[in-house]
Amino acid sequence: MRLPKRDRPGWVLPIILIPALVLASCTTMKPTAPVIDTSHRSRSHESRVRYLVIHFTQLNFERSLQVLTEGNVSSHYLVDVDPPVIYRLVDEDRRAWHAGRSFWQGDTNLNSSSIGIEIVNLGDDAAPGLSYTEYPQVQIDAVVKLVRDIAQRHEIAPHRILGHSDIAPQRKTDPGPRFPWSRLAAEGLIPWPRESVVREALSRHIAGLPAIGWFQEKLAEHGFEVARHGELDEATRRVIAAFQMKYRPAKHDGEPDAETAALLDAVTQPQGLEIRLPDGSVSAYPRR
Repeated sequence: MRLPKRDRPGWVLPIILIPALVLASCTTMKPTAPVIDTSHRSRSHESRVRYLVIHFTQLNFERSLQVLTEGNVSSHYLVDVDPPVIYRLVDEDRRAWHAGRSFWQGDTNLNSSSIGIEIVNLGDDAAPGLSYTEYPQVQIDAVVKLVRDIAQRHEIAPHRILGHSDIAPQRKTDPGPRFPWSRLAAEGLIPWPRESVVREALSRHIAGLPAIGWFQEKLAEHGFEVARHGELDEATRRVIAAFQMKYRPAKHDGEPDAETAALLDAVTQPQGLEIRLPDGSVSAYPRR
């Protein structure tokens, strides 16, 4: 017998609502993280960080900090002048936007595989009459310690510690000719051209300078992105200048001269590079 609506049991309405209530509770439940067993570890792995890139900010500290924390560019570290405080602005497991369009030895988009160090330095916006700004010794001491720490922890190969001008020579000149790459070589952090190889090559290149195509081939072999059309255009001059700023900073005019050719010979020969070991001895550094 069908009861009148007013005489139906009071439990009918709750039964109707139960499915809706269950559904609502399911939609508001937070998903739980999966249970992961970490008792087994693979031997085949390495850090995702393969490069370390050094920059100058071209700004004072206040503006550098503002741009790197509030703007569209960023860096993992910022090193102030005096005192040389090291600021971590981006965690090392995060990608910072410091490299931009970049290339080295076939690798591109180095933001994804690098750690960036910005050094507070006015660069080529130095005072009138000056060509680039000097780096104070205390600041370089701090940078060297930071580079060593990062390179050791991530096992970054010495030939992958670079300047912004190495990976983007058409756009950038930092850290500039005042940055003491030779100090990093003396500390065993980067490889350096073997002096005996440079001397031998220099005598040959003084006698006869190679063609522009040879310079372009050697620059590309070293790691740069450079056209190989045999013409000394502005783009090629920029790449030559970037190379000179690191290995011959006293003269970085982009001219393909005999000394630049000798240095290029050294950095591209199997026994042309050397690296200082922790015990102070020097060993050949194999080209990679």
